[in-house]
Amino acid sequence: MASLNNWQRGAVISDPRINERIRVSEVRLVGPTGEQVGVVPIERALKMAQDADLDLVEVSPGSNPPVCKVMDYGKFKYEAAQKVREARKNQVNTILKTVRFGLKIDDHDYNTKVGQVRKFLKAGDKVKVMVVFRGREQSRPEMGVKLLQRLSEEVTEFGTVESTPSIDGRNMVMVIGPLKNKAEARAEAKRVQTKDSSQTSEEN
Repeated sequence: MASLNNWQRGAVISDPRINERIRVSEVRLVGPTGEQVGVVPIERALKMAQDADLDLVEVSPGSNPPVCKVMDYGKFKYEAAQKVREARKNQVNTILKTVRFGLKIDDHDYNTKVGQVRKFLKAGDKVKVMVVFRGREQSRPEMGVKLLQRLSEEVTEFGTVESTPSIDGRNMVMVIGPLKNKAEARAEAKRVQTKDSSQTSEEN
């Protein structure tokens, strides 16, 4: 992980560690088909990846122990880039919405904020998610990363991360783009509305 000085200079999160770059004694391993292997020594995890002619990728570095998955990393990066390009292509008339989180946000407020992010993404808008650090919280950037990673996992149905978390003054910022552009989102909302109206008429 980047040092605090790098975070303060505005460094962004790098690509996940893979293979021999994962320098821990043990990991929680997920197999190539998604099966839970469990906590194993890093040597065993690397051997499993090598035997399958795949890569060992650290997908959740903040966990204890870190979670790693056996996968084709090249294919994973290509598909992720394709999703980002597709999202960018669909950004015509997209509005940038901002949702702020406190680092010590409680579950109720967190769920409310997540609902707002989902609503904006579903409507075809891009969302700038901001974690606001107060006082000594600035010395714990990894906590902001953890919060934003949790959020990104909860909105994957509606959006994809376009810019990974980066420090901006006292804040940490991440941008999530909608999977559907504004026109597609409006068309879908109209279809749902028409369907609901038809069902109401039939019931009457």
